[in-house]
Amino acid sequence: MSASFADWVSTADAVRATARKLEKHAILARYLGALEDPDLVIAARLLAGAPFPRRDERILSIGWSALSDVLLERSGTTGQGMAESYQRHADLGDVAAELIGESPPRGDRLTLADVSETFGAIAAARGVGPKRDLLRALLARADAGETRYIVKVVSGETRIGLREGLLEEAIARAFGRDRNGVGRANMLTGDIGETALRARHDTLAEPTLAHFAPIGVMLATPVLQLDEVGKRFAPPYIVEDKYDGIRAQVHKAGERVELYSRTMDRITGRYPELVAPLLAVPGSFVIDGEVLAFSEGRAVPFTDFQTRLGRKVVAEEVRTRMPASLVAFDLLERDGRALLELPLSERSALLRDLPLQAPILVPEQRTVDESGDDLIRTLEQEFASARARGNEGLMVKDPRSPYRPGRRGMEWLKVKRPLRTLDVVVTGVEWGHGKRRGVLSDYTFAVRDGDRLRNIGKAYSGLTDKEIAEMTEYFLAHTVRDHGRFRLVEPDTVIEVAFDQIQPSDRHESGYALRFPRIVRLRPDKPVREIDTLDEVRRIAGR
Repeated sequence: MSASFADWVSTADAVRATARKLEKHAILARYLGALEDPDLVIAARLLAGAPFPRRDERILSIGWSALSDVLLERSGTTGQGMAESYQRHADLGDVAAELIGESPPRGDRLTLADVSETFGAIAAARGVGPKRDLLRALLARADAGETRYIVKVVSGETRIGLREGLLEEAIARAFGRDRNGVGRANMLTGDIGETALRARHDTLAEPTLAHFAPIGVMLATPVLQLDEVGKRFAPPYIVEDKYDGIRAQVHKAGERVELYSRTMDRITGRYPELVAPLLAVPGSFVIDGEVLAFSEGRAVPFTDFQTRLGRKVVAEEVRTRMPASLVAFDLLERDGRALLELPLSERSALLRDLPLQAPILVPEQRTVDESGDDLIRTLEQEFASARARGNEGLMVKDPRSPYRPGRRGMEWLKVKRPLRTLDVVVTGVEWGHGKRRGVLSDYTFAVRDGDRLRNIGKAYSGLTDKEIAEMTEYFLAHTVRDHGRFRLVEPDTVIEVAFDQIQPSDRHESGYALRFPRIVRLRPDKPVREIDTLDEVRRIAGR
């Protein structure tokens, strides 16, 4: 018989209750090591916060309306009671547990297999009604603690202080395996459950990179001053243009090709013109690259190309006016062989051996074998040339570097123009999530337009925990109107906000939005009358 789901819940609660990493390891190792094989697979996946492996494209697709209907029915609570609970917790799982309270479950107690099979049935069901019925039957058998975690998984908010890397460490400890071997198997298989099983049976070295199971992309560290490059690693350096497009990971095997975003979402349908050229390349491969458009040999600005984002069906007119290209800059797998451990110079040579045809492009690489002032002068020239070609700046890479999925290190550097900043005033605040659920940490802000204020963005990062706590007290005392999650506040708090770009947007009344905004600092020294204006925003945006 499958293991009790209540035991899994007790384990998750224990992990959630401690901040000590080694204690988390010990709790998980004891629990996972005692499970039978089928339960081990399920338990590991659920601890990672997902009902299915990363490579599995099934989704539960249960919206807030269906979830709240089932919770209200199970708990006998009113919508007002749910809203008040959410105000206290800002976490749907914790709200669900509070609403259920001491209400006893009905029927046989849940097992891990019950939960896993129901999630599979929900994903397979068509229509809101059948999905709601399956969830209703599952929660009828769940107590408050079990409901908490079922709802967390359904809503995608499984926050118990357990990163996947920590879970990998616990699996290694449970079965006496090498931590790096566990991490590599998880990355290649795209399934922490299968990884746990392989760790138990000592088969971690077997898998290669699984097709159509996207892995995390290797990240670059920003560099604003060129003299920083020589401090990061020794020459030689591989230098490429930095393109401002959509990061994409391409998987091709047999007669199938798929593109995935950096968030591991499938985006193939958004760029149908890339499918045939990629299928024309014989064999299998996994490519890391950037999707963008070119016009007269120059990259189309992201603010223009982004009109193709979010469209499930791209009209022929859009594809004709702004056809997509793929700049392929790394090769991660070829014909069943994972290439991640090879140095970049070897991966680049293999990439250039692929018979790629336009609109699939390989960027020009320059090798720079200089140091000191000579290196800075060369990089200045390369940076100016890249900007003249309409690109963001430079990528500077260590030719000896392996591919490190999901990691940001000093082996890849991105040299961009310094971020611009605006002085703005806070007009609204919102309760945060996770560790910031009890503070007002999301700030909506505005610029001046004559005598009026026009909202232009929202930011939630950049301030310290101490600053956020102090500002929470201030905003609570200076609230103009309380809308529950969101509060209008007196517009008297000036902040400095950094951003990457300004782009036209209907989201805000200013007509613009900041790309990647981040709070640089509080500006208590600056009066609201001196904040930046909408005219300045238009000037920066080039309009």
